[in-house]
Amino acid sequence: MAIGIVSVLFIYPLNNTFAGTVRLIDNISQILFPLMVLGASHALIKFYPGLSPERRLQLFNYSMVSIFYISLAIFFGLVLFSNCGNYENAKLLYYAFPIAVCLAYIELFKKQSQDLQRIAIPTLYEKIIPKIVLPVLFLLMAYGTLQPNASLFIYTACYILILGLTSLYLFRYFKPGINYRFKTLFGELSRKDYYRYSIYSFAGSLGSMLAFRIDGLIIPEFFSLADNGVFGYAVTLSSTLQIPAVGMFALYAPLISGYIKSGDIDELNYKYKDVARLLLFIGALLYSCILLGVEDLFLLLPTYEKLKGAIPVIYVLGLSVVLNMATGFNGEIITYSKYYRFNLITVALLIVFNISFSLYAIYYTDMGLTGVAWASFLSMSLFNIAKLAFIYKKFRLLPFDGRFAKLAVIFTLSTIGIYLLPDSSSHFINLIYKCGLSLLLNVLVVYRMCLVHQVNDWMDKLLAKVIR
Repeated sequence: MAIGIVSVLFIYPLNNTFAGTVRLIDNISQILFPLMVLGASHALIKFYPGLSPERRLQLFNYSMVSIFYISLAIFFGLVLFSNCGNYENAKLLYYAFPIAVCLAYIELFKKQSQDLQRIAIPTLYEKIIPKIVLPVLFLLMAYGTLQPNASLFIYTACYILILGLTSLYLFRYFKPGINYRFKTLFGELSRKDYYRYSIYSFAGSLGSMLAFRIDGLIIPEFFSLADNGVFGYAVTLSSTLQIPAVGMFALYAPLISGYIKSGDIDELNYKYKDVARLLLFIGALLYSCILLGVEDLFLLLPTYEKLKGAIPVIYVLGLSVVLNMATGFNGEIITYSKYYRFNLITVALLIVFNISFSLYAIYYTDMGLTGVAWASFLSMSLFNIAKLAFIYKKFRLLPFDGRFAKLAVIFTLSTIGIYLLPDSSSHFINLIYKCGLSLLLNVLVVYRMCLVHQVNDWMDKLLAKVIR
């Protein structure tokens, strides 16, 4: 993530148009690849343990073959669309398609690696290589060594490289053989169960991709590729707020599943509120620093003119991330309960709201990219409200309590108060003193009022080391 932030601040603004082009290609490929996989990777995880060793190999081979034929059908569909349609960026589809094919097979191979308990290396390839290649391409273009089209070819090739490395790693430990007669597979595995689960997984994956990436498709159509790049910077920087939440949800997922299966609602209720308070504290603390310091930070950078359009978008998207964190693990509660299908309904609502609000902001306001950000904020708020209402109806649980409300009030008042303090003539001094004051004041108040027990535990350990 550090590589991504440094690139957003210093490298990607060297060419906003190319950044927007890459973001559009990424978004198209991220929407295409769930179509190609069609839930096969999730079905591999679901049914793999219950099959005999020979049928496991057949299931993997069947998944590879199905991805190939679906990808072929999608390719012909894209050719027909680009030739018959009037899509301005149609040529970018031919970069997005091979990336999507690679992502589809990478996803399948990662799931197989997960079954083998060897997921770390393939994940490393996928996360690190594009983050290294893309900044290098920007720098080479800035110095006139590469042209944009050549850079896009190289960027596409990096995913082919990732697929090759992942394949070599997987097939060192896993030998699927050549067995493409699948009648015996579906003698042991119910074809109906397989396709039902695959379609459900596909719908969830595609829905999530559409819901969280739809702005990356809308902005190039109504604004420009450069604006798409600027919006992408805001998305990248604001999404750093949710890094602690991602780790925490992964940590608590087995516990949530266990509480629901055992019917231990009291313990689930305690953890629900406890984690929501902690995530609100972390999210609000980081967001207060963004509100108070991001403009001063950008003014210190040589790329300020290219980044300044992202500032109001960061404010709005950052608030959306904080609200999403503060509702706790409501998605996980639904996922691990018998009501898991409700997630499809909420994702569908998120897509409809996001598109509707975005189009309204574009056609009926003059807010520009900030309007699209507010559309995302409103749709995400309704998305979380729907899940909160459903959980309350089915489980009588809410993530909020009196301490949660106190936290919200403390952060709101402290941020407003510090914002109103006089500014220095130095942007660096403003950045340090306002962000530093926010961190110090909020941590001390929360510690003294014992609102988040994890904060008190951390502070007590720190104080014990200092005093010692």
